[in-house]
Amino acid sequence: MRAARVPGAEHEGADAVTHARPDREGGHAVPHAHRNHEGVTGPRVDISELVRVRARHPEAIAEAAARRARRPLLNEDGRLMIVAADHPARGALGVGGRRLAMANRADLLERLCLALSRPGVDGVLATADILDDLLLLGVLDHKVVMGSMNRGGLQGAAFELDDRFTGHRAQDIERLGFDAGKLLLRIDYDDPGSLTTLESSARAVDDMAARRLPVFVEPFISGRTPEGRLRNDLSAEAVTRSIAIASGLGGSSAYTWLKLPVTENPDDMAQVMETSTLPAVLLGGEVGGSVEEQDGAYEKWRGALRLPTVRGLVVGRSLLYPADGDVTAAVDTAVGLL
Repeated sequence: MRAARVPGAEHEGADAVTHARPDREGGHAVPHAHRNHEGVTGPRVDISELVRVRARHPEAIAEAAARRARRPLLNEDGRLMIVAADHPARGALGVGGRRLAMANRADLLERLCLALSRPGVDGVLATADILDDLLLLGVLDHKVVMGSMNRGGLQGAAFELDDRFTGHRAQDIERLGFDAGKLLLRIDYDDPGSLTTLESSARAVDDMAARRLPVFVEPFISGRTPEGRLRNDLSAEAVTRSIAIASGLGGSSAYTWLKLPVTENPDDMAQVMETSTLPAVLLGGEVGGSVEEQDGAYEKWRGALRLPTVRGLVVGRSLLYPADGDVTAAVDTAVGLL
């Protein structure tokens, strides 16, 4: 994996945001491989250099976005493998039993850089702060870049279902030359506030369609447990209903994709996916903290990926923080399912 020179860094003589050695073949900087505190081997991110560029040359982010080499959303095989990292902006930092697993930004960026370097990985879904870092690290050339649009429903908050658009707007995605957006649509039939979420989601679909930009809608039928904890209903009926609602948002569905969970009973997916002709990708969701649960997730994805409307995977924590700690193997296994 190559790291591009940091825009703006030339003002102070810095070569790159990564710890690097000269690359005699291409003249770029190549990150050193290292083993981090959790034993993950991959590129080392120089946080002090990232902070220096952000503090002294904030315009470097826009310059890196303008220079980024783009690609079509879909390559020749028509499949997508996207790594997701938009969870922290909702305060969702936990993985398995580790409540703050995603809180170390250097560690997260190193895992993302490693995942993006693997063959078959098409791109990344994240919020502005993470995508800005990845732009400065020079790892987004020829990758699909998806901006996360609504992160207002903070995990565990009384207002968690109020999924307001606090992230990328359609105009931001267009301005930065990103390739798609993603929005979360959780609907609780007992919460009148869900109507506001529906309306704002529909307008976001309109804004993206007006710019001919794909938008990935992630719908759930949700509700509160007696203890007040938010729960997404993954029964076949609930997922079917969520697909029908999401497919009809906005004045045009021409640029709408669906981002869907596998149902509680994976055998129900074939019938569930008959609800819409919109292209869909599968999300990862909570996989659990054991190798057995991870293997079970792979099997669920494998079956659903055979369905005609399913075009790929958008998976985050289960690949970036796998139960056995081997990010490379987890990503390569997921790519192999496609």
